Amino acid sequence: MAKGEGAEQYAAASLLPTKPISQDGIKIAKRRDNTGRLSMCSKLCYAIGGAPYQITGSALGFFLQIYLLDVAQLDPLHASIILFVGRAWDAVTDPTVGFLVSRSRWTRCGRMMPWILISTPFAVLTYFLIWYVPPVEQGKVLWYLVFYCLFQSLQTCFHVPYSALTMFISMDQKERDSATAYRMTVEVLGTVVGTAIQGQIVGGAIAPCLPGDLDVLDNGNSTLLGSDFNITHISLDETKQAYLIASAVICTMYVLCAAVLFLGVREQEECGRLKTEPMSFFEGMRMVMGYGPYVKLVMGFLFTSLAFMLLEGNFALFITYTLGFRNDFQNILLVIMLSGTLSIPFWQWFLIRFGKKTAVYIGITWAVPFMILIVCIESSLIVAYVVSVAAGVSVAAAFLLPWSMLPDVVDDFKVKNPDSSGHEAIFYSFYVFFTKFASGISLGISTLSLDFAGYVTRGCSQPDAVNLTLKVLVSPAPVVLIFLGLFIFKTYPIDEERRQGNRKLLQEMRESDQDSETESTELGSAV
Repeated sequence: MAKGEGAEQYAAASLLPTKPISQDGIKIAKRRDNTGRLSMCSKLCYAIGGAPYQITGSALGFFLQIYLLDVAQLDPLHASIILFVGRAWDAVTDPTVGFLVSRSRWTRCGRMMPWILISTPFAVLTYFLIWYVPPVEQGKVLWYLVFYCLFQSLQTCFHVPYSALTMFISMDQKERDSATAYRMTVEVLGTVVGTAIQGQIVGGAIAPCLPGDLDVLDNGNSTLLGSDFNITHISLDETKQAYLIASAVICTMYVLCAAVLFLGVREQEECGRLKTEPMSFFEGMRMVMGYGPYVKLVMGFLFTSLAFMLLEGNFALFITYTLGFRNDFQNILLVIMLSGTLSIPFWQWFLIRFGKKTAVYIGITWAVPFMILIVCIESSLIVAYVVSVAAGVSVAAAFLLPWSMLPDVVDDFKVKNPDSSGHEAIFYSFYVFFTKFASGISLGISTLSLDFAGYVTRGCSQPDAVNLTLKVLVSPAPVVLIFLGLFIFKTYPIDEERRQGNRKLLQEMRESDQDSETESTELGSAV
């Protein structure tokens, strides 16, 4: 939208003769102005509601691949099928749930909250069953595929309404940005918690690796393999138990966070009241995918998200096998998440001071030199920790910025389409759809690549081809994807000037609506 474009739509409102408003009308207007303000308690309760998605997401993202390969002992091909199909199914459910949420009617709990409340107990149950190894060998693949898909569907019923809730907790743009910063801080902290719980509990019960043929030959002892089998059997059971304990702790936190969200946040009905007739699924899809700023934003972050998902999904294996830090990988992952948590306030200040597009360029590219460094120098634990701290700073920007900029696109759409509303869930669900689909692709490609390279399940070491593949997956591939995303993002049209212009136009629209409602109230009272 060119500078000043869209103002003509509302200029006429300022030319209308103003009428005196009664004291009652002034009180109503003031009361509505105050509905845009959010207390710190409300922001914290809203932010805590985002933790379950990140706690479970970090546990699955960092540990599910290595769990399926080394604990459930699935073939790499079967593991890749589970990861890809689960993510792909999850991606498909997002626009479907978004469409259903957009057609939901207002209840005493709001429009979003019933979805969150009902899905929580079932999501917790299916998540726990993902980390259980069934006793039937032939049914393992089907077990993990079914419960992984079920959990992703139920998680979608929680996360899509929660994401769209950003547009329903306040009409004020600054308040939404502030609430988003709270949310991102807690969500990155959630990844820390998820990584810490899973990593520390599971890390203390890692099953011994199985020596490959080269290991046996080097030891010159043919009885070593047989003795390891007995030790491994006991230790593997302990590892399975550790995964179940970690999942039980995470499930408890999931329920507590959902309860805080439900009890501490209230939707503003007038923020989400429907002014238009519900549209069909395909009409909503055409509306969203036909809006240029939204497409450019989503495509730009699609590539950068894919880059960080490749890094996330393969970093544990890279640290364990390529760098050789089998006993330190959970601590290195924890450092990444802690660094990201501490960086969120800085990026919130940075985007306010220098603008969101500038924050994208600086924040996303920050990790590139360190991605290159980790694969170019000789294996060093100190360098691994330094890279982890630097990567966490960039991860924080990747967390915060998409969710901070999505409301700007929705506001821009409202300015361009003042007679159309109630589509917030569709915008958010399609963004989640693309990021999850990218995650499925990254996990599927990663696991298949490792299979083709000759990955050895629970091996003490891996072939050179596997180590080379892991290097490519955590450095060159993410770097290329980051630059592709930033190249697309350069065409994103909503800069700070346009964003502030939209804010003023929307405020004028709300004031005009309030004046009209006040006049209607006065007229009704007079009659």
